[in-house]
Amino acid sequence: MKTVEELERKMTEPSVDLIRAVSQLDGDLIILGVGGKMGPSLAMLAKNAIRAAGGNQRVIGVSRFSSGTLRSRLESAGIETIAADLLDDQQLQRLPKAENVIFMAGQKFGTTGREPYTWAMNAYLPGRVAEAFRHARIVSYSTGNVYPLMPLNRGGATEETPVSPVGEYAQSCLGRERIFSYFSAAYNIPMLHFRLNYAIDMRYGVLLEVAKAVRDRQPIDLGMGHVNVIWQGDANDMAIRSLALCETPPRVLNVTGPETVSVRWLAEQFAKRFAVDPVFVNQEQETALLSNAAEAHRLFGYPRVSLRQMIDWTAEWIEAGGEILNKATRFQERKGEF
Repeated sequence: MKTVEELERKMTEPSVDLIRAVSQLDGDLIILGVGGKMGPSLAMLAKNAIRAAGGNQRVIGVSRFSSGTLRSRLESAGIETIAADLLDDQQLQRLPKAENVIFMAGQKFGTTGREPYTWAMNAYLPGRVAEAFRHARIVSYSTGNVYPLMPLNRGGATEETPVSPVGEYAQSCLGRERIFSYFSAAYNIPMLHFRLNYAIDMRYGVLLEVAKAVRDRQPIDLGMGHVNVIWQGDANDMAIRSLALCETPPRVLNVTGPETVSVRWLAEQFAKRFAVDPVFVNQEQETALLSNAAEAHRLFGYPRVSLRQMIDWTAEWIEAGGEILNKATRFQERKGEF
């Protein structure tokens, strides 16, 4: 995989299971916060699945669309777009009342120094969205950051693990879940909290960051020595299919790949591809931010794209000089300071 066109074609290719799922989905789909890293490919994937199923549901993407060509790209793919500031209640209330909502809006990087805005986006806005879409079903993108750092020998946090978010970003994400859960009970809104970490796209993500560091002979911090990753196309597939699993009180679902991945091992795999010696700093600790997604795999099956495939694609992307987004994951962060 060497071009953005190849990448987007692969990420937006619907599975047989997704096509079947959208064929049974009643009503239109609105994606709030479609302008983020995952939103465009999710919208295109949903539209492609609806077309393949012979459906006529609308897919509507909402974002500020303040710059760039994203809006025209989405519209060319058959997605209706609406430019709106979701924190402006008048603009929020004017949005079409679709029967299905995927909530992707939020704030992570830049939280430090802008804590009030982070809480407004991550905890206040969900209440306003729930009020506006009280007759819909809502899948809310969340994060594995709501869990504590887990001992490596526990296999990652499950949905039953007590939450213990580290830092204001993670705390505000738990706030998002709590506010949505309140309104789910108040209005009987079916919901699902989609706790994701870490999605992989050739242009950003944990694998890209490790691979670039190896190639450029930059030190690789082993302080957070283990991670979970999942192909972005697989994560989006699961998010759309999760609309059928929404319930009251909200269902919680961990979404990531099946492996507990050693960062050291990852670096060594890329080092073989680039014929260099990796440079490491710090030592692996006995805990890491890890999630157990066994329930999601029971419901949806294992991800279609394997870890080895993602590694190969990432190496090919770097070697081909593929586009890179300036959106670091900061997966090494142990104090929750984003």
